[in-house]
Amino acid sequence: MRADGMFIAVEVDDQAAADTALARKLTEACPVDIYAQRDDGALQIVEQNLDECVLCRLCLDASPDGAVKVIKLYDDGAVL
Repeated sequence: MRADGMFIAVEVDDQAAADTALARKLTEACPVDIYAQRDDGALQIVEQNLDECVLCRLCLDASPDGAVKVIKLYDDGAVL
């Protein structure tokens, strides 16, 4: 799953997005509410909040390596 804002894109591995425990961790970790949980517990990316990202890396710290990517669209697609 991937969602693009104007400045930031977030990409989450599909298997990780389906993990309800990881979805809960990401939802709790993000200070600007980029992540939420759907009714079925799976991860949802809140697109209108993407460009509020402060590049804090908390979502990266809360997830297994490579499960979440924060992509800086303003920096030629550099990955945080």
